[in-house]
Amino acid sequence: MPRLLIVDSEQDVFYCFERLFANEDLDVVAANSGQEAVRLCEQLQPEVVLMDVELPGDYDGFEALKRIRAKRPRQLVILMAAYGTSQTAIEAMKSGAYDYIIKPFDVNQARRMIRQAIKAHQDMQQVVSYQPLLSREQHTQGIIGQSDKMQAIFKRIGQLAQNDLPVLITGESGTGKELVARAIYHHCPRKNKPFLALNCAAIPDTLLESELFGYEKGAFTGALGRKPGKIELCDGGTLFLDEIGDMPLQTQTKMLRVLQEGTFERVGGSSTIHVDVRFVAATNQDLKTMITEGRFREDLFYRLNVLPVQLPPLRERLDDVPLLTEYFLGKMKEHSPSAANSISIEAMEHLLNYGWPGNVRELENVIKNAALTAAGDTIVSRDLMILDKEAEPLTPTIEPRQTAFQTESPIASGEPGAIEDVLEPAFRALLERRRSDRDYKPMDEIERVMLIKALQTTNGNQARAAKLLNINRVTLRKRMEKYNVRIEARVEADF
Repeated sequence: MPRLLIVDSEQDVFYCFERLFANEDLDVVAANSGQEAVRLCEQLQPEVVLMDVELPGDYDGFEALKRIRAKRPRQLVILMAAYGTSQTAIEAMKSGAYDYIIKPFDVNQARRMIRQAIKAHQDMQQVVSYQPLLSREQHTQGIIGQSDKMQAIFKRIGQLAQNDLPVLITGESGTGKELVARAIYHHCPRKNKPFLALNCAAIPDTLLESELFGYEKGAFTGALGRKPGKIELCDGGTLFLDEIGDMPLQTQTKMLRVLQEGTFERVGGSSTIHVDVRFVAATNQDLKTMITEGRFREDLFYRLNVLPVQLPPLRERLDDVPLLTEYFLGKMKEHSPSAANSISIEAMEHLLNYGWPGNVRELENVIKNAALTAAGDTIVSRDLMILDKEAEPLTPTIEPRQTAFQTESPIASGEPGAIEDVLEPAFRALLERRRSDRDYKPMDEIERVMLIKALQTTNGNQARAAKLLNINRVTLRKRMEKYNVRIEARVEADF
């Protein structure tokens, strides 16, 4: 169970947080002096320390912070300060505080900050192995694979982990880009410094800049005090920027300066801040295409792409499916002793014949579901279900790569009306237009019509339309943008 250490001379503060987390999986303990905080940090090793700046005794909050960090460099400490001492608290950030909060504070803000700190602590502690045989080492997470393509990835991680240059990890969704980022961190010289992760796609564009660079008091409505951003908090450590392709152009410009000079200003500020941060970025988008379309800065791409890592999709390393399955079954058995712990040969054959559009993440979900619903200790073919909210469960017993075409469909049957006969008139019409218009692109027309029809079929539901087309939602949105397809009361497009 995660542990939170509250350090404050006022017992009421401890009671406040004890009540706040009473119904959550968090152990809250108290210390009323800096000396006791240093001792309990070494003894209890809490995930997060929430400590007042003003403490009685020989150690105030600053001295206690210094001593705690000297013994435990990755200990996350959040400082509390009264309004009159907020500037002092900000100065303490230079000594290694994770964040700070001003008294009196909003309880929801405090809970959110503590939960974020616990998540950051877990990210730093969960060592990721890039060895192909995890049984040789004790690691909480692993990048699994014995295929030639994964062996090349392991070698690549080993080569680039020992320096401080930026890394750009590319690959489809679900291939394990964040695991690779953590593996780089845990095997690099900065492994005893902070590691923070930020998903650029999960934060609204209007908030991403302040989340990265922080802000000054009065920078915008609601900015009641100065707040450091993720880059400042990660000084000396590693910052993982997931879904970097979703970063707005304006923010990209500021990121370029950080990468080039190691400096930036907070939102609404004028003071230049110097940082030493290693950046690891990841994306499932084609950044080179985005550059040509004016949606990603070319200079930023080359600054990030110093050490590229391209992760293969699962369909290109199917030899790793048995090893991954064994790994996921082992994890399930740890958490659910009644779960199945083996898989039949026939069921494994179905796994090996499937295309895995969702990659390793999809395989993990399928194995978890099968392990929990299997009638016995062994997963059989009927247990392997790929669930679609809008359709009956599909099982790999019907040639998984062809499940989109049911046997009763005239397109799949080979009878008159088969796919060749259906497309022949359309194909001739497309070629005829191509002859009269040399700039016309038949493939774009086909993709555009498929996109519109999928959205019309699903009544504008983008998640269902993406699943219908066997693409992810990000790709769907980019295609809608490319072909100027909009969803209003109905699906429209400019013809």
